[in-house]
Amino acid sequence: MGIVRLGIFAALGAFVYKSWQKSRRAAPAAFADGQGEPGNQTQVRDAGPEAMRDGPRRPWTREDEASDESFPASDPPATY
Repeated sequence: MGIVRLGIFAALGAFVYKSWQKSRRAAPAAFADGQGEPGNQTQVRDAGPEAMRDGPRRPWTREDEASDESFPASDPPATY
């Protein structure tokens, strides 16, 4: 009888864990929370380091900001 209880509790735990994981949908790579919503078909994030999922490793320069704002355009920003 003990093994049956253990199996029931394991199945219940797996169900709760799967439900919790589904409700905790993570933001796509490179998107901060609130960026890249399901209705956003183009999947382009807002410009700036605050829109990035992982923060920058160093402070941004004016050139970094201008380059990020110009993406996905093919022309480089005029600040270079």
